[in-house]
Amino acid sequence: MPHRLSPLAPFRHDTFRIIWVASLASNFGGLVQAVGAAWMMTSISDSVNMVALVQASTSLPIMLFSLVSGALADNFDRRRIMLIAQCFMLAVSALLTVCAHFGLVTPWLLLLFTFLIGCGTALNNPSWQASVGDMVPRDVLPAAVALNSMGFNITRSVGPAIGGAIVAAAGAAAAFAANTLSYFALLFALIRWRREVTLSTLPRESMGRAISAGLRYVAMSPNIGKVLFRGFVFGLSASAILALLPLVARDLVAGGPLTYGIMLGAFGLGAIAGALLSARLREDLSSEWIVRIAFAGFAVSALITASSPYGWLTSLALLLSGAGWVLALSLFNTTVQLSTPRWVVGRALSLYQTTTFGGIAAGSWMWGQAAETYGPANALIASAGLMIVGAAIGLRLPLPEFQSLNLDPLNRFSEPLLKLDLKPRSGPIVVMIDYDIADGDVPDFLTAMAERRRVRIRDGAGQWGLMRDLENPTVWTETYHVPTWVEYVRHNQRRTQADAEIGDRLLELHRGETPPRVHRMIERQTILPYDYERYKQQMDMH
Repeated sequence: MPHRLSPLAPFRHDTFRIIWVASLASNFGGLVQAVGAAWMMTSISDSVNMVALVQASTSLPIMLFSLVSGALADNFDRRRIMLIAQCFMLAVSALLTVCAHFGLVTPWLLLLFTFLIGCGTALNNPSWQASVGDMVPRDVLPAAVALNSMGFNITRSVGPAIGGAIVAAAGAAAAFAANTLSYFALLFALIRWRREVTLSTLPRESMGRAISAGLRYVAMSPNIGKVLFRGFVFGLSASAILALLPLVARDLVAGGPLTYGIMLGAFGLGAIAGALLSARLREDLSSEWIVRIAFAGFAVSALITASSPYGWLTSLALLLSGAGWVLALSLFNTTVQLSTPRWVVGRALSLYQTTTFGGIAAGSWMWGQAAETYGPANALIASAGLMIVGAAIGLRLPLPEFQSLNLDPLNRFSEPLLKLDLKPRSGPIVVMIDYDIADGDVPDFLTAMAERRRVRIRDGAGQWGLMRDLENPTVWTETYHVPTWVEYVRHNQRRTQADAEIGDRLLELHRGETPPRVHRMIERQTILPYDYERYKQQMDMH
């Protein structure tokens, strides 16, 4: 019987433990600030939609800017990016505190401040989530992701209640001040962290090329695509409860800021339970069934919340939705991380955040509009129906299971010795690889080549093709293009241990006594004689 890994195993790693503890203080402040912002909006605006937009304004930047942040996380020092993000949020929170203290905050100004804090979160999150894989071994990564969710929800279980008490006793400005102070613990922990950085021999990718590489990788990875779609649907439907909870506390159960804080605390307690149960559930159930249970639990919680006039009953229902929130989101996050090599993990996670938080932002606005027109109870009932649809989608697009893929670099590629003097930007480069394949092996060869095509394009190749020699039908030639020589080297360095299986299969099918012959060529256009000097000058510049 395999050894069962403790859900607390990541705490054996000092860096993860220290930053996790520091994050508790930061998360606590963030939740106190969220309570203050949501309740302040109910005080300065009579619009139900403006209340729902408080959550949307925090989620929208994550949807808009996460992909850029992911490219930064994969190309720069993640620790420094997190330090910059935390300092930016500290400055914004301090300014919000001052404006609130002097009574200068208007509804739109409040949304601007929460939007800017969301921008800091968008910059921070891809680097933070990608860094988890740098702090702990791969086998405890799922537990580390679950612990991150649990840490956030430990503070959610008490932070909102304390935040509600702070708002009730001293006003929203005091809640904003508490958030301002909460950044210092995490800043101190990040300053102490001495992250080991692996220096690349290749020049850093440009921002546009890095973003394109991330988009291409995800587009050519079907399993990640399923996670992104399910994450969007989950965020779109599940956002109703959190977006409308201030209205539930005020209108459906006739409470105040303390009631709102207690309800958020119940949601957080449920999330802690979900994080602690996640490891056991992953052993007993498939990933798809866990996600279906999360959707169904949210639907039940939304229906009870919509119909309950009692704060205690609503709080019990929120325990269920809190557990579903962590089970689904931590599973989505872990699946993306385990399906992605380190060179692109920040961008893959940022795309996951873009789709999920895009769903949350769109859902917050959508359910706010529905609550404005039909009332919060009817909006919650409608969201429950969408949650059931989200669970049913799994019948056609089931979530992939965790795979024990070895995504470490393959490190089989050696840069060839060239007789032509090339600059790193020289190109385009055309690569042709000749195989000798017996007629009986052609079906297996074509199957392997279909997978080879996906991997080639995923890792940066273009214009991939497969040709058969008309005069020597056993000779097949694979071709592809890359824009420059440095991109050719980068393309080969991206190959992982898991990709070796495809190459090994092709070598088995190749009949030649020598390995398949590789032709590396630079593409050149013909020029007129009088253009030669200008052409030579351009080449010298490159």
